Amino acid sequence: MNKKKLLLISPLAPNSMMGKDFYFRLPTLGLLKVAALTPDDWEIEIIDEKVEPLDLTQSADLVGITSMTPAIFRGYEIADSFRARGIKVVMGGMHPSKMPEEALRHCDSVVIGEAEGLWPTVLEDFKQGNLKQTYKHDGFPDLCNMKAPDWNLYKGKGYLPVHFVETTRGCPHDCEFCSVTNSFGGQFRSRPLDEVEAEVRNLEPFEGRFILKNAVFFVDDNIISNKTYSRQFLERITPYNLKWLGQTSVNIVHDTPLVKQMAKSGCMGLLVGFETLSDKNLNNVGKSFNHPDTYIDVIKKLHDHGIGVDGSFVFGLDDDDEGVFERTLEFVIKAKIDVCYFSILTPYPGTTLYHKLHKEGRIFDYNWSNYTTSNVVFQPKKMSPEKLLDGYYMALESAYSYKSIFKRLWGNNSKKNFFYPMNFGFRQSVKRSAKRVRRSGNKDCVRIPVLNSGNT
Repeated sequence: MNKKKLLLISPLAPNSMMGKDFYFRLPTLGLLKVAALTPDDWEIEIIDEKVEPLDLTQSADLVGITSMTPAIFRGYEIADSFRARGIKVVMGGMHPSKMPEEALRHCDSVVIGEAEGLWPTVLEDFKQGNLKQTYKHDGFPDLCNMKAPDWNLYKGKGYLPVHFVETTRGCPHDCEFCSVTNSFGGQFRSRPLDEVEAEVRNLEPFEGRFILKNAVFFVDDNIISNKTYSRQFLERITPYNLKWLGQTSVNIVHDTPLVKQMAKSGCMGLLVGFETLSDKNLNNVGKSFNHPDTYIDVIKKLHDHGIGVDGSFVFGLDDDDEGVFERTLEFVIKAKIDVCYFSILTPYPGTTLYHKLHKEGRIFDYNWSNYTTSNVVFQPKKMSPEKLLDGYYMALESAYSYKSIFKRLWGNNSKKNFFYPMNFGFRQSVKRSAKRVRRSGNKDCVRIPVLNSGNT
């Protein structure tokens, strides 16, 4: 029996620091999960434009495209090209899920939300010539019996040597600027521990003299979302000699035994969403469980156990004035944050923030390509858009100066052989992005009318 050809594509975000400007080439877990859901009577190829070129003339029976907001116009361009040759296109991912009516102008079908429980039906409907315009769960699927991704599909693509593993989805906090709760539900859903351990056990170590052979990033939005589950999970993975990274909340400061267990299980670093040093901002966006007066304690506790901190901050919140950049820079150096990630507040479609700013008439740019967290697409309250953009790049360039890198990393207890290269890589990304923006004079910000959708 001849297999049908499924081509899965991740388009490149042209104006994003996390796109073509990003020094590190990280694998895309979403398409591997779609591939794992695909029956064996399909031949699968995955193309990720950030690591390889896409041939728009190649053959395929069906094309699947996933896309975040900043890459969506490129996704539509790809979809239009394949459809012009009579090839059916299905789109999914965060942006098409929030803007399905917009996406359907460029594709034949949209998978809204999670693919589990839907994708095999999509493929069967395609074979029967009965492809529906949209596929959507009534609720949220459970995470049992998920087939592990086949990482062999990514061999030779030049990705950074790290495996991505998911253990939970969902979040109850529903922060104003975040789309996780709206997309994945207001409760944490966890995978069975036996299945997670089996996936970790079967990961093939990376090869290379100077490579971390068992590097894993756990993509959960909060690795300590369920303390009982987290403790059992950490106990399960400890024997596998992992060097792992993940994401957590500031609430980690309240559980020293769990921090010790993380360190014992091989945790190298955690991304912590500090967001802002302003209590008023935190209350406004629904993240009042963050308390800036505890941030130093959080960082010190993790450092004391040899765990690095990737601190995330957002600029452009309503209480931010022009002094926010210097205050944040001073803090990240004083606190010795190993890696700092700054972003500009961005009202992604489907978020509470989008609805709020759209209603207030403060969004002036609906060119989705600029929704990168490195551009300004709305009117801030206490500064001009130009001041916000200039301050953002000033903060990034200052944070990743050689002087700042050494000040932040010198004297803390994290893994220097990991975080120094990471900082130098981010430095290159910042330089590329800043150069591109200055060269364009921010002319990328083209005013495009919003495309109506029932979801926004």
